[in-house]
Amino acid sequence: MSKLTITQVHSQIKCPKRQKDTLKALGLGRIGKFVVVDGTPQIRGMVEKVHHLVSVKEA
Repeated sequence: MSKLTITQVHSQIKCPKRQKDTLKALGLGRIGKFVVVDGTPQIRGMVEKVHHLVSVKEA
């Protein structure tokens, strides 16, 4: 299983509640914060829902 480094690069202001909840579930919440997680299909699906707010790199 590969690791993903997910960094929030845009604000969640004016985003739908569903996208805010997805960011919170990923462990993000403010610009510049990052998390390292396993690249499971569930995580990749969550990233796809907020792809315009985050930056993803394979670790």
